Amino acid sequence: MINYDDIMIKRVTDVPPSGIRKFFDIVNEMGDAISLGVGEPDFDTPWHIREEGIYSLEKGKTFYSANAGVLELREEICRYMKRRFDLSYDAKTQSIVTVGGSEGIDIALRLLAGPGDEVLVPEPSFVSYKPCTIYAGATPVPLVTKAENQFKLTAEELKVAITPKTKVLILPYPNNPTGAIMEEEDLEAIAEVLRETNIMVISDEIYAELTYGKQHVSFASIEGMYERTVVLSGFSKAYAMTGWRLGYALGPAPVIAQMIKIHQFAIMCAPSTSQFAAIEAMKNGDEDVKMMCESYNQRRRFMVDRFRKMGLECFEPEGAFYVFPCIKSTGMNSNEFCETLLKEEKVAVVPGTAFGECGEGFVRCSYAYSIEALKEALTRIERFVKRHS
Repeated sequence: MINYDDIMIKRVTDVPPSGIRKFFDIVNEMGDAISLGVGEPDFDTPWHIREEGIYSLEKGKTFYSANAGVLELREEICRYMKRRFDLSYDAKTQSIVTVGGSEGIDIALRLLAGPGDEVLVPEPSFVSYKPCTIYAGATPVPLVTKAENQFKLTAEELKVAITPKTKVLILPYPNNPTGAIMEEEDLEAIAEVLRETNIMVISDEIYAELTYGKQHVSFASIEGMYERTVVLSGFSKAYAMTGWRLGYALGPAPVIAQMIKIHQFAIMCAPSTSQFAAIEAMKNGDEDVKMMCESYNQRRRFMVDRFRKMGLECFEPEGAFYVFPCIKSTGMNSNEFCETLLKEEKVAVVPGTAFGECGEGFVRCSYAYSIEALKEALTRIERFVKRHS
C-alpha cells in the first residue's frame, strides 16, 4: 500500500485550498444563493471579440502558436502599452502570452525566487502570490497594509521588511481584494527604496483599466524601474474574457527569455483561438472597456453607500471591482460571518482571511454582478447585520 503522504512534496500539500473557491463551490451546490464571491465580470465577452474567435475556428486556425504567442497579438499588446502607459516594449524579445495572468505569476516567481529567497507580498492581496512563492521553494513575507493608509504599501513598511534574502517584491495594484490603487507619488517612494538594491518587482496590473477617477500608473514607467519590473496583465477582467484564459507578461529581454523557456516546457503555448480573439480586443475593445468600467463605477458607489448606511465601515475602492467592508462591529470573525450569512441569508461573500491573516475582520464583496443582484444581496446583508449587531 502506497503512503501518499510520504511521497508527495510537503510544501505543496501544506498549502490550504483557495478560500475563494470554497464558497464558490458551496454556492454552486445551493442553487438559489446569491454570490458576490467570485471576481468575474457579469458581462458577456463583447460580440466582435467572440466573432474573431469563431472566425479563427472556421478558418482552421487551430494549431500551436509560437511558444511566446502569436506575434501579431504581442505586437498589439506592445502598442497598447505604448498608447496607454507610454511604455515601449519589443514584441519579439520582451513579451510573452500566458495562460491567464495566473500563469504569469507562477513562471515569474519560479524564475526569480527559489530556496533561501524571500518574496515580499503586500497583504491583503490575491490568493495566488503566497502559494506560488512556496511552490517555487521561496519564503513569502507578508507586508501588512492598513485601511488608515488606504491599503497602500508605504515606503517605510517596505524598507523595514527588506533583508539580504529579499529577491522579489510583488506589487498588486489596483488591488484585489481592497480596490486600493497606488498613485505616481506612492510608486516614486517605493522606487526610491528599491534603487540601491537588486530586488526585482512583479507588478500585477490585471485591473489597470478598471480605475475610477484616476489614471493607472504602471510601476515600470517610474524612473529606473523599467529594467527591474515584470509587468503582468491579461484579458479576463477588462475585456470580460475569463474563460478564454489569456494573459501576458512584459519585461527585460533576458527575464522574458527565461520565462518563455519555463512556459515552453510546462505549457507549450496559450490557446490559439483565444489569441486571435484577443487581437481584436486589443485593436477595437477600448469602447467596450469604457462602457463596462462606467457600469462598475455606478455599482461601486452604490455598494459603498449601502455598507456605510448599514453601519459597516467601508474603505472606498478606487480600482478593480471589489469592496472590502469591515465586519468587526458584528462581533463575528470573517469566516464565521461568511458561513453564517450564507446559511441564514443565502448570500456568499469571501472572508478577508482568504487574502492574508491581516484580512481578519473584513470580507470581500465583488460588484461584478448586475445591479439587481447587488440590491437584493445588500438587502439581505443589511437584515443579517441588524440581526447580529
